[in-house]
Amino acid sequence: MDATSLKEGIKSEARCLGFQFAGVTNPAPPPHLDIFERWLAAGRFGEMAYLADERNRSCRADPRQILPECCSILVLGIRYPAPGSAQRDASGAPKGQVAAYAWGEDYHQVLPQRMKALVEWIERKLGKPVPNRCYTDTGPLLERDLAQRAGLGWIGKNTCLIVSSHGSYFFLAEILLGLELEPDPPFLADRCGSCRRCLDACPTACILPDRTLDARRCISYLTIEQKGPIPFELRHDVGTWIFGCDICQQVCPWNQRFAVPGGDPAFTARPDLPSPDLLQEAGLSAVAYQRKFKNSPVKRSKRGGYLRNVIVAIGNAFKNQNDAKASQVLFHLLTDPEPLIREHAAWALGRLGGEAAREALITQYKIETHPAVLQEIRAALSEWSMD
Repeated sequence: MDATSLKEGIKSEARCLGFQFAGVTNPAPPPHLDIFERWLAAGRFGEMAYLADERNRSCRADPRQILPECCSILVLGIRYPAPGSAQRDASGAPKGQVAAYAWGEDYHQVLPQRMKALVEWIERKLGKPVPNRCYTDTGPLLERDLAQRAGLGWIGKNTCLIVSSHGSYFFLAEILLGLELEPDPPFLADRCGSCRRCLDACPTACILPDRTLDARRCISYLTIEQKGPIPFELRHDVGTWIFGCDICQQVCPWNQRFAVPGGDPAFTARPDLPSPDLLQEAGLSAVAYQRKFKNSPVKRSKRGGYLRNVIVAIGNAFKNQNDAKASQVLFHLLTDPEPLIREHAAWALGRLGGEAAREALITQYKIETHPAVLQEIRAALSEWSMD
């Protein structure tokens, strides 16, 4: 099999394994490495300190430091379902919102198996082992840069890779290969034009003009990577997002025109997703949380972070409604063992209003010992007085 036939055979096998997109590039330094370095220097990575690790930075600059034998990088893309917009059920109960990529199985578990199968196919064709490394959002690679250079699409103003006639609802994966393959032509066109819908729609204004974002303000970061409290000044803007955010993709004309509800079957929405009942979610015990989100990306936020997000969503969805059921749920969470949950429950009760909520806060204040929770209770009661 000559090199051209092998390359086309690899792409064909990739499609058989569920990858809709496949391209080849070389391991040269990524074209936008300087932008990434400036982003790091500005501290816009938040708590994701691993991004600034010197070893990881050098690997991003030179993929051969990951795999010295690397001659080619195979970049793959696989679609997941485009999201809808329903936030309430027939009864009018507020629903939480979960980013579409997290509706089904965890891609960190699904994609490596398929990449391994693709490598095994290559080795069978060649009749010998091939040095390789497989990654999907887990290794020190600038994935979107590599994908653009492999001809898959362009990096949009919302920082997502956009594929013509498909949109941006897909996962990226990479296989570093000790195998010489002809690189595909890079995708050079910028098809965002003068559009700025994503920038204008972002509630926290985290998207920056250089096609990066300030992670510290991004709803996806705040609901997944942020381990402590969500900053007070950003809680309102989180809305009812409880894991990730799709707003900048939902408003993109390329998605509105080309994205499709269906994706790979592995990422089909579970029955209790994509729009969980907020009040039911708030009652998840540690065991129930583990059971519900087994093999789901949502486990990344852990129970404390997930309930923190749910509580913020309740505070936003029921603001000034003095809702009895929501108040009862939050009363219970005021005594949760995790201080992170208690402090956000105090904030949300202040948002709901009502004399019962005020009394619950006063009662908890008398027995609370954690400084952060006490501060949140005082702030909630203070806001109450102003109302």
